[in-house]
Amino acid sequence: MEDTLQTEQALHLIQKLTDNIETVIKGKREQIKFVLTALLAKGHVLIEDNPGTGKTVMAKTLAQSISGSGSSDAQFKRIQFTPDLLPMDLIGSHIFDDAKKDFVFKKGPLFCHFLLADEINRASPKVQSALLECMAENQITIGETTYPLEQLFFTIATQNPIETEGTYPLPTAQLDRFFIKIYFGYVDEQTELDIYKDYLGIQTNLNQIKQVLSLSDVLHLQHQTEKVYIHDALIVAVRNIIRATRSHPEISLGASTRSGITFLKCLKAFALVNGRFYVTEDDLARLSSAVLDHRLIYRSKEGKQKALGQIIAVELDRLRRLNIQTTATASPAS
Repeated sequence: MEDTLQTEQALHLIQKLTDNIETVIKGKREQIKFVLTALLAKGHVLIEDNPGTGKTVMAKTLAQSISGSGSSDAQFKRIQFTPDLLPMDLIGSHIFDDAKKDFVFKKGPLFCHFLLADEINRASPKVQSALLECMAENQITIGETTYPLEQLFFTIATQNPIETEGTYPLPTAQLDRFFIKIYFGYVDEQTELDIYKDYLGIQTNLNQIKQVLSLSDVLHLQHQTEKVYIHDALIVAVRNIIRATRSHPEISLGASTRSGITFLKCLKAFALVNGRFYVTEDDLARLSSAVLDHRLIYRSKEGKQKALGQIIAVELDRLRRLNIQTTATASPAS
């Protein structure tokens, strides 16, 4: 009875958050689900697309849906990445305190719950490297001192793919920190017309967005995500997909074991975001590109367009032939 109550509560919280975001972000339900998947999986998300598609607004809306004005509420920080940015601008620095007659550490904007790293590829590799430890280990080390970050630390980074002047491609190690990479894309014809008709109302919604979840609610959802059931056959499928990326002729650098663990975490979160406490084959099909594509290095543009799809198709065909029951009542595959 208690488990059923917790399940219903978790699904209600997710629906409430999704509905609140959609008062501002129109026609992007699938993209919203991907962002929430990264959040519940305790990861980070990279949003890449052309200017004006709603990347920054998405980050603001999510943070404002959870952050409030109280001191105990989640903190949201935005960093506009530029070529002249320094690591200390993110991490913080030691300043001299006249009262204490000593140097004290003043925390930078990375010490928050929700971080918007806007146009992250405009910062130099030295600055980007300042994010590696905090995104992977939830801590920041300065000299011999390590400072833990908040229990909830979620980064939404954005980048524009069309501008290359003054930008630095994200290194593989940095890309690996992002659980999911998505493309926003343009909305459909009717949704775009609706936005034009009500753009003032949408702006008002953004300025007056409600706080529908507390910080403890998000932490509760992350805990519930870990309880989502995934059938052994689907775990085997993830293993097979990861290993297949290392031997495919069109892929020069395949996915790591850590990528597979990330995939499993995201599958559980994606199932919960979609109102289920068990993972399905459809989850695997819909999520694979968002989780794995940015971790692979392809030999050609043509290979990038088809290699991962071929690997997924083979594994989905194998799963369908097994005809497994993926709900929590099913018994593990032999």
